[in-house]
Amino acid sequence: MIAFIARRLLQAIPTLWLVATATFILLRVAPGGPFDDEKPVAPEIKAQIEAHYGLNEPIPVQYVQFFANVLRGDLGPSYKYAGWDVQEIIGQSFPVSLELGLWALLVALLIGIPIGTLAALRHKQRSETALMGLAMVGICLPSFVLGPILVLIFSLQLEWFNPIGWATASDRVLPVLTLSLLYAAYIARLARGGMLDVLRQDYIRTARAKGLSAAMVVYRHALRTALLPVVTYTGPAAAGLISGSFVVETIFFLPGLGPFFVNAALNRDYTMVMGTVLFYAVLIILFNLIVDLLQLWMQPRTRHD
Repeated sequence: MIAFIARRLLQAIPTLWLVATATFILLRVAPGGPFDDEKPVAPEIKAQIEAHYGLNEPIPVQYVQFFANVLRGDLGPSYKYAGWDVQEIIGQSFPVSLELGLWALLVALLIGIPIGTLAALRHKQRSETALMGLAMVGICLPSFVLGPILVLIFSLQLEWFNPIGWATASDRVLPVLTLSLLYAAYIARLARGGMLDVLRQDYIRTARAKGLSAAMVVYRHALRTALLPVVTYTGPAAAGLISGSFVVETIFFLPGLGPFFVNAALNRDYTMVMGTVLFYAVLIILFNLIVDLLQLWMQPRTRHD
């Protein structure tokens, strides 16, 4: 197991290098710069600012300097948030994005797995069509459409929740629902497909022949194997929920990392964009590693191989 983890971590090094290199090139190729404001700045002042941040150096020199700083754990200062380092901004704002993503993942699993399992148990019945139709609605409604609809209904009309903010527990309800329903729909479809495949297996027929109840057959014999596709999807889903919450954080004005990243991309804040992309790339690799370990735990034969 230690060798497996070490091998995966070593494989992540070239992946991170490619992600960082591609992001560096795209930022430099994109038109505009971090100090190209609407109000023009005097050329000599702009030259002094660029010299202060090392942007007057050739592109290859900037590339080497950036990676040298990253290896030392320094993501550099933000060009648009004066007096703030990138790691300070990430450290203060990411806990909100992390909490939002984890709550959304939990809600997606709690909604998707029961719906998918129930749909598989009622295969070829009207209730299956209704359940999977409900899941299809979740897939067809993107977050930037679902969020305003939830605000309109539950905040402006019913006045149950605040439309913005992250101060109380009730403030988390609408953002979490907005972010989780899409992933709950995919999890429901995966759980249904996995359960249908497992219910056709011989050992399930044997368990039924022994007189076990339907609930015992599902929860003790079928569910663990049927959830393997869901577990496989959990890694990318967790990464997507945490790194893809930018739209939701913008809609509900949450103090997460999303607005910082969006503003950095619009303002060509090179260090902020690079630092955020690398940070999320590391998170995605770690989530995928955790999912691989869960799969090994759920499949002893694979672990032995």
